[in-house]
Amino acid sequence: MTAPQDSSDDEDMARPSWDDYFMEIAHVVAKRSTCLRRRVGAVLVSGRRILATGYNGPPQGLKHCRELGGCYREKLEIPSGQRQELCRAVHAEQNAVIQAAIHGVALQNVILYCTTQPCVTCAKILINANVRRIVYAGDYPDEFATALLDEAGVKLVRWNPADETE
Repeated sequence: MTAPQDSSDDEDMARPSWDDYFMEIAHVVAKRSTCLRRRVGAVLVSGRRILATGYNGPPQGLKHCRELGGCYREKLEIPSGQRQELCRAVHAEQNAVIQAAIHGVALQNVILYCTTQPCVTCAKILINANVRRIVYAGDYPDEFATALLDEAGVKLVRWNPADETE
């Protein structure tokens, strides 16, 4: 009688890299977003453990843009990356940090996985939340955020899924 094979020894078994694994989770988290313009998901990780997640949407208990008849920023024709204060949504990265705080989760040597590159406001929050590396999928037009992250020594990495070639 032959012993059953451990599936982890199977050379054909394709396991995602840690970056792919957590980015896939960030994309699932983004599906909870209520934003009509851009659905963003964020996952805070330390030691390969998920600490908190967040997606963009209005503060808890407040109405979503769809319930109010549409996006306020769209109505005002505000381009992406400008006048962020004129948005009902709390950004995904901010919500992830808020969730960690609400639940008493310490943030030390953190990696952020996010479906979109952080804006300058999120960059400042992430720097102060001890995020040391940010892996993101989509670009966001904010050169100042990139400059601040660089100055703070936060490594900004554009995600390249393992199954895609450059």
